[in-house]
Amino acid sequence: MTGSDFFSNSLLNSKRLLGDPPADEFIRHVFADAEKKQQLQQWLKGECGREHLSFLTTTFPEVAFINNAANLPSWAQPDLMKAGSVFFARHSQIIMSLLGLLSLPYCYTAANGAMVLYLSGLIQKQTTKRLYDTAVFVWEVMAPDAFGIEGNGFEEVLRVRIMHAAVRYYTLQSQKWDHSWGFPINQEDMAGTNLSFSLIVVRGLRMIGFSVSHQDQMAFMHTWAVVGYLTGLNEDLIPQNAKMAQQLDLAIKQRQFRFSTHGQELTRSLTDHILAVNQSKATANDILGLMRYLLGDEIANLLAIKAPQLPAYKLLLIKIINVMKSFKQEGDSIKSYKIAYTTFKKENRELSKRT
Repeated sequence: MTGSDFFSNSLLNSKRLLGDPPADEFIRHVFADAEKKQQLQQWLKGECGREHLSFLTTTFPEVAFINNAANLPSWAQPDLMKAGSVFFARHSQIIMSLLGLLSLPYCYTAANGAMVLYLSGLIQKQTTKRLYDTAVFVWEVMAPDAFGIEGNGFEEVLRVRIMHAAVRYYTLQSQKWDHSWGFPINQEDMAGTNLSFSLIVVRGLRMIGFSVSHQDQMAFMHTWAVVGYLTGLNEDLIPQNAKMAQQLDLAIKQRQFRFSTHGQELTRSLTDHILAVNQSKATANDILGLMRYLLGDEIANLLAIKAPQLPAYKLLLIKIINVMKSFKQEGDSIKSYKIAYTTFKKENRELSKRT
């Protein structure tokens, strides 16, 4: 069987009609009971000690996917996941930048899938908060002990899985959803999003000069494969290696990437935020030019990113600096992660005061 056979149009067509049945059924059941709905909403907001899964397992004892939320898949390799978190810690700051410059706009190009975000209005109206929530999720699942005793990985993933089911429920209830777009937050879109946070990040790192070994790529992508599984992504949409990941990415891109006014509006909200919080010496054209370089002209044009090409000398300088960083001797990854995450939260608090 060839790699393309794994991700045929017939398979992906069927995946567009499928959400996350266990979580979707759970939401329908809970939302039919006002008291249970309130309890769940309190947990999602952190009012019931979201850091403890025991609250949910006690409140909803018969729900299998909640009771199994702290179980890794049988194929998970803890050593590889540990290596993935070390890789993240080494490049955390640039990876977080790439999420805004590359991963998120990449997702917005998938017109049908992006419609869920657009209809919710959250990115446009609460840009800072929504981007912060996404960033916190990434920081937590990539922590050194994310899925260990001291980590918050399982809880963060379960929260996102349940929130996705709630968004599906409200989106369908709104009567604004066109079923020709597929199911809201369907399996194909979930697979594409997972790739944008894994494969596409590695691609971005290499494009700006970082040396990423095959082992580091495999470890980082394996961690995201586990995260995808725990968020309800079907196993047949979790690539087994980088080649299969590239084939799945290409298949989704060919099927879903196209012009849309809502994709452009989401991108504009994102870039407005990035430029507003920029405190570096980089100009708006520098930042948007780098985004254009990372995405490529075709996608940048679809998203109406109006910026000239980044001057060759500036791109060369970025690459040289990052090549040098790649050879930097590794330090204590746990310490590096904690310092970077603390800095991120401090900067967000300062940003909140200004906005």
